[in-house]
Amino acid sequence: MSETQITREAAFELLKRYTKSESLIKHALAVEAVMKHFARLFGLGEDEVTKWGIIGLLHDLDYEMYPEQHCKKVREILTNHGYPEEYIRAIESHGYNIVNDVKPIHQMEKVLYTIDELTGLITAVAILRPSRSLVDLKVSSVKKKWKQKSFASGINRQVIEDGAKMLQMDLDYIIEQTIIGMQSVAEEIGLNGSS
Repeated sequence: MSETQITREAAFELLKRYTKSESLIKHALAVEAVMKHFARLFGLGEDEVTKWGIIGLLHDLDYEMYPEQHCKKVREILTNHGYPEEYIRAIESHGYNIVNDVKPIHQMEKVLYTIDELTGLITAVAILRPSRSLVDLKVSSVKKKWKQKSFASGINRQVIEDGAKMLQMDLDYIIEQTIIGMQSVAEEIGLNGSS
């Protein structure tokens, strides 16, 4: 499959084939939105923005059905569906030092590595707010919960910090931009305060 044949619609159908959990689909949508947001921040064209988004959308493709092979089984699945190496490697790299040794090298890979866990933390913070909304969420609220190790204890804060270093970006800035990216899909992921 050439890159021009890879569409967001087809990627979403593939995601739904391998992922039934509503929370995992919402997480995929959040990561997709943040990846697209960062691609635009870096001044990339719409084709690249779409590519970054699709990679974000599919990053946990193998997680629900093959939890023991997370970031490994995805190579076989995406190869069978004709996805190029660039997509596969980027997705594999978000498991660096967690489930594999595929180091994030390219900007896109470093962003995915950094924001994957961060979107989970931001979601957890937003759910606990009286508004249940991302709209009024501030960096300071996320940082406050960040320090509480018992809060969302399954989220690997070290990965986020390591990713920020890889990107050579300030952590507060990354948190702020991740919130902004997630705000664009607040309704789809149930964090617009109406649920």
